Amino acid sequence: MVTDTKHCNRLFFATAIFAMLAMQAERVCAINSLADAYALIATKKKVDLTHAFSPDTPVWRGFGQATMAAAADPDTHRPYTIEQDGFRTTFYALVGQYGTHIDPPAHFDPNGATLDEIPLEQMLLPLVVFDVTPWLAAEPNHALSVADVEAWEKAHGPIPRGAFAALRTDMSKDFHTDPTRFKRTPFPAWSLAAIKFLFEQRGVTAIGHEALDTDITESFDSEAWLLKHGHWQIEAMANLDQVPATGSLIVVTWPKVKHGFGFPARAFAILP
Repeated sequence: MVTDTKHCNRLFFATAIFAMLAMQAERVCAINSLADAYALIATKKKVDLTHAFSPDTPVWRGFGQATMAAAADPDTHRPYTIEQDGFRTTFYALVGQYGTHIDPPAHFDPNGATLDEIPLEQMLLPLVVFDVTPWLAAEPNHALSVADVEAWEKAHGPIPRGAFAALRTDMSKDFHTDPTRFKRTPFPAWSLAAIKFLFEQRGVTAIGHEALDTDITESFDSEAWLLKHGHWQIEAMANLDQVPATGSLIVVTWPKVKHGFGFPARAFAILP
């Protein structure tokens, strides 16, 4: 009889432990559901990392300004209006590298991936931000170095593999207010050594910056290297001063242009 009691006690405790583990597993599954993930993300602050663009948007002089006009009937050339047609729309003529935009590998590499070939998985990534503004008073054209990246990691921890690395220079503050200063050269940027280090040693997926170009050099060494090695970047980003160094996510997307070499993009950060 005593033996049966001990057996029952063991069975009771085993059943209780199994029930507790089952309840814990159920909680974990609930936390990992898309509904719960959305409920969490919905409470988080979002920061728009994209400039609105117009015919006055700063652009490389070799491309020229965009033009935008009311789309017209191809037969009558009369612009469509809500009053007469029930709708209105705009005809846009612009280079792909306009405003906040993506440079896919194909921008520089004849065999590189085009806009429609970049995987969806690369459009939602951990976001890290390197802030070089503290150096700009003494060195207005500071180029992020490997030493800068290593110092950042000492302060903020390892860069997550697969992350999107953004460079904060505050140049975006001049994008609308002082386009001439925004397009100045030289300007604060990435060093080629830092670019290689981030992709080869830290395994980042992509980079982004506030300027229209990647480089401190006029020979596009950094941009050419990253695009010709199968990576992509976002240029003319905005509001990086509102994003913490680490802990955020970035969502970035663009139109799925078949065989596209670049296009205005929409990016935003989800803050921790």
